[in-house]
Amino acid sequence: MVKMTIAEGRASGIRGRLGELCYSSGLLHSLQRARSWWRKDLRILAYHRIMDYPDPDTYDFDLELISTSPERFHDQMSLLRRRFRPMRLTDVAEALDAGEALPPDAVAVTFDDGYDDNYRVAFPILRDLGIPATFFVSTGHIDTGKPFLYDWLVHMLLRTGAPSLVLPELNIDMPMPARRDEKRALAGLVLLRMKDISALEQSAMIDRLERDWRMPSLCAPAQCRPMTWDQLREMHAAGYEIGSHGVYHRMLAKLPEDEMIREIRASKATLDRELPERAALMSYPVGGDRSFNQSVIEATREAGFRAACSYICGTNADPSTNRYALYRLPVERDMGPGWFAAMLTLPKLMSYPTIHHETGSDPVAACSP
Repeated sequence: MVKMTIAEGRASGIRGRLGELCYSSGLLHSLQRARSWWRKDLRILAYHRIMDYPDPDTYDFDLELISTSPERFHDQMSLLRRRFRPMRLTDVAEALDAGEALPPDAVAVTFDDGYDDNYRVAFPILRDLGIPATFFVSTGHIDTGKPFLYDWLVHMLLRTGAPSLVLPELNIDMPMPARRDEKRALAGLVLLRMKDISALEQSAMIDRLERDWRMPSLCAPAQCRPMTWDQLREMHAAGYEIGSHGVYHRMLAKLPEDEMIREIRASKATLDRELPERAALMSYPVGGDRSFNQSVIEATREAGFRAACSYICGTNADPSTNRYALYRLPVERDMGPGWFAAMLTLPKLMSYPTIHHETGSDPVAACSP
């Protein structure tokens, strides 16, 4: 999920038009063949939800989580099958363990969170086309069926009749906007500011709003439903990888260290118990440079995971140097077929940029976009 400023939106529009131009001219295939000869980096696609774009006036959840439509997703996976080398991330880990080079044009497909449209929509398309993928799920939400906290926060802000919004944790005290688009903009601001406070403060703040506004997440509608263990077992039996996305999608670097370690180990223990194969892969919730650090990386390694993904945009020139902080390429709903193909062919030029924050530590110093 990438939220953009106006300037970034204009840049994205330029990328989209340039991508469509390269695509329609037929240049991309030749560029891809040339690139695969001199640059053998691993590209990892990152998705969240696959669904038709709803009416913003009636859809009560976070629009930014919608990666693409079912039709476009089918076209994107068909392109991977024709022109690239789709790989399982565990096969990548095995190649790294053996010191073997990855094949040219290696691409992995990943999903974060665990929404049930991953099972209903994405899984059948992937299976029919024979494309491997990894689904990173937050085990606590699979256990309970409760919605993801950030999405539920957006839902509450859109639906509440409260006259004001008072969030002392975020220095927000203001009248509640009347217009729906203004409420969406406010939700984006709240989500952004939340990344600056601890994960425990984030959870407590959302719990308080649930109580104050009488909007318990246990009564959430089906639109924000996570997958079930039976669905995940069916996907696993079909050859799809299920990895960890934490327990309750909390920013691991924002937790006290002992709680962070418990979160990582508990998610793995649950996956190992519910599925017939031991979990080997991790994706850090939120995944930006404020959501994980060297302590999180070490805890992930010590828990027994073989590789981990960030949500920092880029490709992996030598995954052995950053196998616990792998870059990914976010797929966003405004990407047409040309832009998507151009992003895979020229990722540094055509992908979304990642906002980097000065934190005093660099968990991905060895990475090369």
